[in-house]
Amino acid sequence: MKHLTNAFEGLNQWWRYLVLFLASFLGGQAIGGIPLFGVMIYKIFKSGGIIQPNPDNMSDLSVYGIDQNLGLILMILPFLFCLIILLLLFKPMHRRSYKVLISGVQKLRWSRFFVSGGIWALLLAIYLFADYSNNPSTYIWNFNIGPFILLCLISLIFIPFQASYEEFLFRGYIAQGFGIWTKNRILVILLPSVLFGLMHSFNPEVDAYGFLIVMPQYILFGLLFGLLTVLDDGIEMAMGAHSANNIFMSIFVTSKSSVLQTPAMFEQQNIDPVRELIVLMIVSFIFLAILSIIFKWNFRILTKKIEPENLGSIDVELLVKV
Repeated sequence: MKHLTNAFEGLNQWWRYLVLFLASFLGGQAIGGIPLFGVMIYKIFKSGGIIQPNPDNMSDLSVYGIDQNLGLILMILPFLFCLIILLLLFKPMHRRSYKVLISGVQKLRWSRFFVSGGIWALLLAIYLFADYSNNPSTYIWNFNIGPFILLCLISLIFIPFQASYEEFLFRGYIAQGFGIWTKNRILVILLPSVLFGLMHSFNPEVDAYGFLIVMPQYILFGLLFGLLTVLDDGIEMAMGAHSANNIFMSIFVTSKSSVLQTPAMFEQQNIDPVRELIVLMIVSFIFLAILSIIFKWNFRILTKKIEPENLGSIDVELLVKV
């Protein structure tokens, strides 16, 4: 289990993590946001300045006359730049390859990515079918073949970049930092999960249903992805499940309060966030149970201290300074 312990090599002072986090997130959002703001300004100028943002959902670009599929690309593009900046600056900042952020074997295990994503998508599909069968009045059929096919292509190509950036950042980069400082795998799962939740504080779902109601869902997602990463010694399963979740929601279910405003197959009405949290807990448990059976995880690793495996091969001057 080297995904966390390999991080002891290189430079690990706390300020390096802060600088790279801010550089990747703020820099990527600023650069990648240029096309989005350019299109918005053009639409406002063209309308004579009469366009006003949707106060209930600032992510709703349709008020600017922006096609929903184009809007999805423009919304995701900043995350691509965030990921590029993180990977490019990681080696100069920490004196080790970005590959250590991926897994203990320092490569992307694609089978993990697709197995995790496939199982998560299947569980979501089962739940959607069951919920639609029992509560059809809460869904509006929104299927339009042309935009839907384009949406599928855009989602499959672009959304994995957004999800992968968040996993590289939280379950790879930040988790390794906390691992070095705390040497505790439970905290490695917990602390990035809280930050992951707070990162989504400005999502329109939070405004619609309340911080204290929605935030547990984001934190639970973070805990699930963190647990996957620690148990499987890498972020591939978290990347797969995260990508599958966002692709599924983009393609099949949207709502007025969703951050992903897409021409999805269904538009959901009357969302109960408490019920959604309970369902998420149940689906997450089933998901973990299935994967633990397939990959025969050793849950005792969660209590094992994080420490360098080969102290003799590591320059002690490069170890983290607390």
